[in-house]
Amino acid sequence: MALAPESHVSLVSDPPNIHVSMTRSPLSMQESASKVKSPKAGAIVLFAGTTRDNFDGKPVKHLEYSAYEGLALKTMRSIAEQMVEKHSLIGISIVHRLGVVPIGEESVIIAVAAPHRQAAWRAGEETLEEVKASVEIWKLEEFGDGSVWRANADGCNKTE
Repeated sequence: MALAPESHVSLVSDPPNIHVSMTRSPLSMQESASKVKSPKAGAIVLFAGTTRDNFDGKPVKHLEYSAYEGLALKTMRSIAEQMVEKHSLIGISIVHRLGVVPIGEESVIIAVAAPHRQAAWRAGEETLEEVKASVEIWKLEEFGDGSVWRANADGCNKTE
């Protein structure tokens, strides 16, 4: 399913403590944190992956993300469910942006809430690594002298 320029796709059947979505709109750290906030949580960890202006010494103009949306959402949900179970999370939110992401804007925000900080730290990092390794999302790095498609996982790329 292709997303319209300002659309937002999420899984309707998510339990209240799990939120996964993709959008072409700018991401909000505050909105992600609010989705997991709970009086039962002693810690909320927030990760924001932001487009930087360089990669490997080359200036980056912007990033552009594409995905197999239906499958990517299912994979994101599976990761979220695993993290809730493994780390006894109170809540988790994974939001990924699609389309062009300008320098300084976020492409992914992960928020986790847990009773204790250690579980929140671990879950946040593990969630990011699983999203990068497993979710069906690809990025186009646009440089001044060309572009490179990369899978979310490091080391997998195709030069154009």
